[in-house]
Amino acid sequence: MLRKPIVAVVGRPNVGKSTFFNRIAGARISIVEDTPGVTRDRVYADCEWLTHKFAMIDTGGIEPQAKDIIMSQMRDQAQIAIDTADVIVFVCDGKSTYTTADEEIAQMLRVSKKPVLLVLNKMDQYKQPDHFYDYYTLGLGEPIMISSVNALGLGDLLDEIVKLFPDTDALEEEEDAIRICFIGKPNVGKSSMVNKIIGENRVIVSEIAGTTRDAIDTPFTYKDQKYVLVDTAGLRRQSKVNENIEKYSVLRTITAIERSDVCFIMIDAAEGITEQDKKVAGFAHDAGRASVFVVNKWDLLEKDNDTFNEYKKRIKEEFPFMMYAPVVFVSALTGQRVTQLLEQALYVSNNHALRISTGVLNDIINEAIALNQVPSDKGKRLKIYYATQIEVKPPTFALFVNIADLAHFSYLRYLENQIRKNFNYEGSPIVFKVKARGE
Repeated sequence: MLRKPIVAVVGRPNVGKSTFFNRIAGARISIVEDTPGVTRDRVYADCEWLTHKFAMIDTGGIEPQAKDIIMSQMRDQAQIAIDTADVIVFVCDGKSTYTTADEEIAQMLRVSKKPVLLVLNKMDQYKQPDHFYDYYTLGLGEPIMISSVNALGLGDLLDEIVKLFPDTDALEEEEDAIRICFIGKPNVGKSSMVNKIIGENRVIVSEIAGTTRDAIDTPFTYKDQKYVLVDTAGLRRQSKVNENIEKYSVLRTITAIERSDVCFIMIDAAEGITEQDKKVAGFAHDAGRASVFVVNKWDLLEKDNDTFNEYKKRIKEEFPFMMYAPVVFVSALTGQRVTQLLEQALYVSNNHALRISTGVLNDIINEAIALNQVPSDKGKRLKIYYATQIEVKPPTFALFVNIADLAHFSYLRYLENQIRKNFNYEGSPIVFKVKARGE
């Protein structure tokens, strides 16, 4: 499969980049609020126009001379998006003439030597304003007028975007990548961990909790295996989710989990396990994702000979529904065991996709029944006629029985354990679908 061309959407804050991005993507992927600076990180979406498929990146608004730590890092994020892109869409507020900030952004874009389309947004009536020709001064060619809110001029703009895509020869082959989603409470070190693995500052890192509001996709290769690292906004307790922006972030995190292959459930070693950690882990488990517990900030903990085993035991006790998930102790600050994470991701991803033949599976089930009698109720006894694996990712097994209600949760757990004894499903949940005769 060919790599998709990448389109970056840039501009200063509050010119309507995210509204434009969402129109093209066909979904509310970027957070849209009147507050300048709401889109803080790059956001990716797979888009399609006519026969062309491409990836679009929304960026935080660029304030070239900003001194504020978040705003200056947003500028750095936009620069990475510009460097990554094949085509750049520079969005300006068409209701007025260009600003000094627009001039400085235009200079950044000219230096990049990338194809750039200058777009005047918020043009709700298709009529050239008096200041239209002022934008020629930016040296980026003829401006294209659109209205993202009213979907005016988007088709013409998309036609111009796809004309600038590189030849197919320039788009190297892309193999299937393992998508790893980093989830956890705010400030647990998700962004720092992504940056440590990548080796460059791809994601905003700050002591201010909640600086990652969107889910950020970062392609990456390690030992010839392709990965996509997804940093997500930290999930707060419900009582603290009171801003609209935070609500969007929670939904986006859950969506990112659904799209991932592997979830790294990050826990703060110094703070210990909290109720919120259990809730976050529950999202990954319910979604059927392969999972690994990643205990970060391990360097901050005072340790003795028993600390490692005791912490591992505590995780197993606090997360009894995820006994299958391995535990890795790391430090994003020092880099301790960070490379092990990618090896763990590959390991549990392979287990997540493991398939058992129907004959072997039924041998395991029959042996399990012989060792532990099936449950009965009011004189009626469960009969398991046969089993078959119907899906992978997660491994899903259909059990065909006489009476579905007799297949108690505890007996299904027993069957799961028997399957795990025979096949390596470490890191992966197992799902049973019980079907009564005739279903």
